Amino acid sequence: MIAAVSAANAPYDVVVAGGGMVGLTLAVALRSALGEGVRLVVCDPAIDDDGSPTRASALAAGPRRMLERLDVWRAMDGLAQPIRRMEITDSRLADAVRPQFLTFDAEAEPGEPVAHMIANRDLVAALRARARALGVELRASAARDARAGPILSTVDLSDGARIEARLIVAADGAKSRLRDLAGIGTIGWSYAQAGIVATIGHERDHDGLARQHFLPAGPFAILPMTGRRCSIVWNERVEDARDICALPPDDFLAELTPRFGRELGRLTLLDRPVAFPFALKIARSFVAARLALIGDAAHVVHPIAGQGVNLGLRDAAALAQEIVEAARLGLDPGGSDVLRQDERARRADP
Repeated sequence: MIAAVSAANAPYDVVVAGGGMVGLTLAVALRSALGEGVRLVVCDPAIDDDGSPTRASALAAGPRRMLERLDVWRAMDGLAQPIRRMEITDSRLADAVRPQFLTFDAEAEPGEPVAHMIANRDLVAALRARARALGVELRASAARDARAGPILSTVDLSDGARIEARLIVAADGAKSRLRDLAGIGTIGWSYAQAGIVATIGHERDHDGLARQHFLPAGPFAILPMTGRRCSIVWNERVEDARDICALPPDDFLAELTPRFGRELGRLTLLDRPVAFPFALKIARSFVAARLALIGDAAHVVHPIAGQGVNLGLRDAAALAQEIVEAARLGLDPGGSDVLRQDERARRADP
């Protein structure tokens, strides 16, 4: 049974390895629901790092509603850009005209945008502040080793500490150390493509319009950010993406402009472009003894529809629900029945 414990060396109910959006959302959800009735810690050596200014995400309506209920979303006021319309085109790069194959208002419900564009670092900062306000322990240390026992797991941290927990949650990314330590394999493949990500300034207002151009090399997405800015995700072969990112800013913009178009006026490069390889990777199991995988530790997907972060946040919501129900029934949050139920729920999510 989860119970409040005051002793400094007492076991934790939940240890979350990974202090990104997904791990922090889980911690905030648990603390919001159970208060001091759950003893938990989030471990991440970069827990106070502001993160990359380049990465941005399209947050779907469902996860946004969850963040509203967790009293996190109000901190994003003025930082989140609603996606109000979508435009899909298909053409060759040299084509003078790009036919619009699909244009539609992007609403989840009447008056509610289907998604908001956010800078990842802004949402992480808001989640971190909310976690601290709720009294969640945030520890600047990595989980280096974990061993599951019949009642508790032991976790060795990079700061030399050894802690115990009823449940360990691996929110430590696509190269999850905890997943590997548990012997959980993965299936998947590389797409032999990379996404060039950068923030682009422009002269004219975008009016909340997101564009997806299907070009021969792959999709080219223009995603509206606050102000006269857009985030781009530019698909190219891995080798070509690396070379494009290495170009001087003026040469980069010369390559970008025919793909971006001139509808928004003169373009400026606001940050250094970065290329991220695309791959599919699915864990063969989302759980092991006293261990649950969430976010990229469980599944890495192609970002064409912006589903990666939304899948991870749904992971956090589902696991939080299972842990909260276990607590209210006096059950072990790391028990096999609880974890099997969580895996059944998450495997069904496309």
